[in-house]
Amino acid sequence: MAAQASQPARWSDRFEEGLHPAIERFNASIGFDITLLQQDLDASIAHARMLGRCGVISVAEADQLIAALETVRTEAAEGHFRPGLEDEDVHFAVEHRLIALIGPLGKKLHTGRSRNDQVGTDLRLWLRQAIDGLDAGLRRFQQALLDQADSHLHTLIPGYTHLQRAQPLSLAHHLLAYVEMAERDRQRLADVRGRVNISPLGAAALAGTPVPIDRRLTANDLGFEAIYANSLDAVSDRDFAVEFSAAASLILVHLSRLSEEVILWASEEFGFVRLTDRCATGSSLMPQKKNPDVPELVRGKAGRVFGHLMGLLTMIKGLPLAYNKDFQEDKEALFDVVRTTADCLEAMAILLEEGIRFRPERLEQAVAADFSNATDVADYLVARGVPFREAYQLVGGLVKTCLSEGLLLKDLPLERWRELHPAFEADIHAAIEPRQVVAARRSEGGTGFERVAEQLQRCRERLGPQPEPQAPAP
Repeated sequence: MAAQASQPARWSDRFEEGLHPAIERFNASIGFDITLLQQDLDASIAHARMLGRCGVISVAEADQLIAALETVRTEAAEGHFRPGLEDEDVHFAVEHRLIALIGPLGKKLHTGRSRNDQVGTDLRLWLRQAIDGLDAGLRRFQQALLDQADSHLHTLIPGYTHLQRAQPLSLAHHLLAYVEMAERDRQRLADVRGRVNISPLGAAALAGTPVPIDRRLTANDLGFEAIYANSLDAVSDRDFAVEFSAAASLILVHLSRLSEEVILWASEEFGFVRLTDRCATGSSLMPQKKNPDVPELVRGKAGRVFGHLMGLLTMIKGLPLAYNKDFQEDKEALFDVVRTTADCLEAMAILLEEGIRFRPERLEQAVAADFSNATDVADYLVARGVPFREAYQLVGGLVKTCLSEGLLLKDLPLERWRELHPAFEADIHAAIEPRQVVAARRSEGGTGFERVAEQLQRCRERLGPQPEPQAPAP
């Protein structure tokens, strides 16, 4: 039996039949773009107010429209506004409810605009708020890192290159590297926000409108910094969605890198941190297990955000000007990027705040049991006039000898040092002690304790006082 077609009521008299029910379901976006309801109401109120000011409708009519739109907002807050599939999207849903509330006057709201510029406006308003929420999440993440760093200025940790022991570091210095990454993330989001904060409203379907509207009135009313200069670009631009997703992807890159380190640090092989019960789970089979689920999930969710970025790029790349229905696919991607990024930032902040405990004694043992002070032996010789490359070769051979004898550099008696080179004095043992090795790295930006204390102070000043709690990202 053939499926019954729905009624063509929402379209013009150009159409004689409604959509096939399956196509209606396929076409509809109300299931997810209802997320934009508050922004659609805000933009519609600004549009109605502008129509009244420009004399397109009377001021009294504009006031009636605004009051009815606020009624829809109240109904939504109380759970009484429940659009269905027949509404297709949030824009039609609001318009239908408006007409039901105030009759034919509700049909005037769409004067001088199209769903094309309407959806672009709503999405930008939503993303602007989301960016502000993510900035707050990044700030909390930075604060959590900074608090840990404050507690571990003088705690040592092995530094690695190629995942091989390289040189000892201040643990605070290691953690502050992630503070700097997050600062760049915040800068990128602020930069993207500037390009999000441009109004397409009034570009209409693609060519503007003969209706005597004032686009700058609505832009100012909605807090936009500027308007799109070209109506075609206004309705077809999704660069901001790609830019935002790229910035979010870098946030997840940084969170995933830290996650990988925490996972390694929590292993028996490293043993640098203990997981608290607040942020770890157990095994359904092995009772001794305590699993780092939070960083593992963050590491996994990074791929999800990267995938949305690639999906947006692929969706946009072949679209001719101007608006195309393909753009419907931007919303679920952006909604999920924001939600996933916000959730990961919160989870990692909590992990740092109360989920891990560093083990200074284990870290001290680690830095005392390797050859990560070998470069400092070479530096010792350089300070006494030996060319670096000559010193480098001498120390390389010494490390090879120590490995064959099962010794560390600290175990060598002074006579062995002097056999290697007469420049060695009795102070060589103090010079290669891990804490001295770290303290000696006094170059700007280095891991020397004095320099790290300076970095901590700069980060505190840059972060400023703790802000008031903000509403969560949408």
